[in-house]
Amino acid sequence: MPRENQPRHGSLQFWPRKRADKILPSVNWKAISSEKPRLLGFIVYKVGMKSALVRDITENSLTKGQKIILPVTILEAPSLKILSVRFYKNNSIIKEIFLGGDKELKKNIKLPKQQKGKENLDIKENYDSIRVIVYSLVNKTSIKKAPDISEIGLGGSKEEQLAFAKENLNKEITINEVFNGGLVDIRGVTKGKGIQGPVKRFGVSLRHHKSEKGVRKVGSIGPWHPARVVFTVAMAGQMGFFTRVSYNNKILSINKISEKNINPSSGFHKYGNIKTDYIILQGSVAGPKKRQILLTETIRPTKKQSKKNYEFIEIK
Repeated sequence: MPRENQPRHGSLQFWPRKRADKILPSVNWKAISSEKPRLLGFIVYKVGMKSALVRDITENSLTKGQKIILPVTILEAPSLKILSVRFYKNNSIIKEIFLGGDKELKKNIKLPKQQKGKENLDIKENYDSIRVIVYSLVNKTSIKKAPDISEIGLGGSKEEQLAFAKENLNKEITINEVFNGGLVDIRGVTKGKGIQGPVKRFGVSLRHHKSEKGVRKVGSIGPWHPARVVFTVAMAGQMGFFTRVSYNNKILSINKISEKNINPSSGFHKYGNIKTDYIILQGSVAGPKKRQILLTETIRPTKKQSKKNYEFIEIK
């Protein structure tokens, strides 16, 4: 048989392969648009994967009207609160107004001494858009007490964005006010796996068992001239704990745990019980359990995913 020969795996679009700077990634909110004045994203926490019994009600589907089993990921979504409002002009912050915070928030992070109120949101400067800094009320869950903070864009015109910030001052924003079905993009950090060799990291083939200087390595890292190693050569290094985006994920259900309890009798493995709102997505989500995830509006929805329609029945 001929000897197997193939290019090494691992896309060079994901480069450099280093640890993420922060768990909740930054988002280009200018690329995401919505006509409604609302948050364009939401902070959630990964509970784990399960199988869900659903009824397929997709038009022209081979299983239309039948009950099918789908792999799903459950995410807990405690409410959010606005910490500050940022006014942007030419992609730069021209003013930021802090609106205060809970006692629990002040224990965990440092806030400016001068807190400003709702009346200070009417500024004289001309601005292009408004974004808000929100924090999650994660102390209502069984995960931890310290909240997670992230900047999230707003939909609508700049007048509607300002009205939204005023209306939701010191109010809890639930996930039902942001998403009501359809598709979402998932932004998060993958599970960290430390330093790994080129075989596991890039999928290069094992060398012959009598090969000189090792089996789990590449045969040559480059020529004598030019006498250097190019960055495309598969070598050992960090694997995992990377920022990744998953596009067009289907929402199967959004509910409150008080209305539809999906907690197992012994709680979810390595997580515990859900205590607040939750969202069920089709497929998998990056990261380990209890990992913070940022859900956003879809940048480029596809027809194939948009056509799918399921009626959620129960978790198996």
